[in-house]
Amino acid sequence: MNRRVLLTASMTGVIGLAAASVQADTLYIGAYGGSSEYAMKESIIPAFQEKHDVDIVYVAGNSTDTLARLQAQAGQQELNVVLLDDGPMYQAVNLGFCAPMNGLEALDDVYDIARFANDNAVGVGVVASGFAYNAEMFERNGWEPPSSWRDLADEKFQGKIVVPSVSNTYGLHALVMAARLNGDGEDDIDPGFEYIQDSVVPNILSFETSAGGMSQLFQNEEIALSVWGSGRVQALADTGFPVKFAYPEEGAVALMVAGCIVDGSGEDELSRAFMAHLLSPEIQAILADTQGWGPSNRYTELDDELAASLPYGDRIDQLTSVDWDTINPQRMEWTNRWNRRVER
Repeated sequence: MNRRVLLTASMTGVIGLAAASVQADTLYIGAYGGSSEYAMKESIIPAFQEKHDVDIVYVAGNSTDTLARLQAQAGQQELNVVLLDDGPMYQAVNLGFCAPMNGLEALDDVYDIARFANDNAVGVGVVASGFAYNAEMFERNGWEPPSSWRDLADEKFQGKIVVPSVSNTYGLHALVMAARLNGDGEDDIDPGFEYIQDSVVPNILSFETSAGGMSQLFQNEEIALSVWGSGRVQALADTGFPVKFAYPEEGAVALMVAGCIVDGSGEDELSRAFMAHLLSPEIQAILADTQGWGPSNRYTELDDELAASLPYGDRIDQLTSVDWDTINPQRMEWTNRWNRRVER
């Protein structure tokens, strides 16, 4: 009887070890919900799982949620790879949450504007902050397409403009560009506030931040022009609405969808492989088609129609960037000031 018990225990142990040896590793990805989550699960993750024999747990959340999760799990990180907007990503890097990706060959194929210092993060997709405008309304009124950030102050747009709140990245970009128009910038934002308050606010109908709200304002023809992102504009245009995106001559602002490997989370090689997967031309093309993200990999090929609607090729050179290391420590004060003096 004892020999049978020992034999059974021994066999159980062997079976357990064998099961463990074939069990797939698990990679935890923290990234956006909605259409991004759908595209990841349907078109991007399955090929990676099959190639690397790995299970992927997708933890959906906006950039603020994911950054908060990193902070809450400091020292015991659950997430292996995260995707964040560039502002929160700079915070994550400065807080020490992102591991260097030195030697990742895919980085050599990425546009310079998508590279982060020390390669602790990298732009996976590029969105341009510029102008969305109702092309039919502009044509009816004989208006030229918007071409400068100064157009926000044009009196013909009185009550027909949306500039999102500064708590939203598009609104923040508008504030920084207003400061730059008047000789300063991130280091001295006062001229930006003054210009927005004195010259732009009279034209602003609302400070809408949600994509759904912005789309409705356009569709109801309550607004003709807004500060918005190229990806959002493309999504609205795909519904058949005559919205177009315009690049201001002073530069549309690059909004980077950035990825990083979470430092100390384990599964480093699989995490690096997943980042390389996201940066491959094939996956970059899927992200461009499904998310409206301009490819950060310079060797990505898009069809002419899609390429015309995104930051792509030569348009990348028309983008400017903002200094998040200067902005982030001041952002709360700017938001409070905006709420008191602009949206009062």
